Amino acid sequence: MPIEPVFKSASPYQDDVLSLPITDLDSTSNWYAKHFGMTEIERHDAPVPTVVLERDGTRLGFAINGGDPSQDGAAILVTNIQQVKDEMESNGVSIANWCIDNRDGQKLQVFFVVAPDGLCYYFHEPIDPT
Repeated sequence: MPIEPVFKSASPYQDDVLSLPITDLDSTSNWYAKHFGMTEIERHDAPVPTVVLERDGTRLGFAINGGDPSQDGAAILVTNIQQVKDEMESNGVSIANWCIDNRDGQKLQVFFVVAPDGLCYYFHEPIDPT
């Protein structure tokens, strides 16, 4: 039986994976639900409008905070990256740079997604040495 793809963790490029800069809460929530398979779990108006989405216990938060989304995003550690990639492509997501990356001596299978809001995501899964 194939292993189901799972989002294991998310790390921010800048300061906070729960405060990624966006301009519209509703369109953001809808896009990430449809394309990343996430579910909205929280929404706040103060101190700034914020929405938090989750998949497999991994949370991403988006805030109307005046930040530049083209300078932010997250690295998302997953299991079964091929299925994650296939799932996203079937949901209409454009995948870039499907390749092997070397980070600190570890080989990773990776791909990138730039969302319509300008945020960039680095999906990665360690490759076990054989």
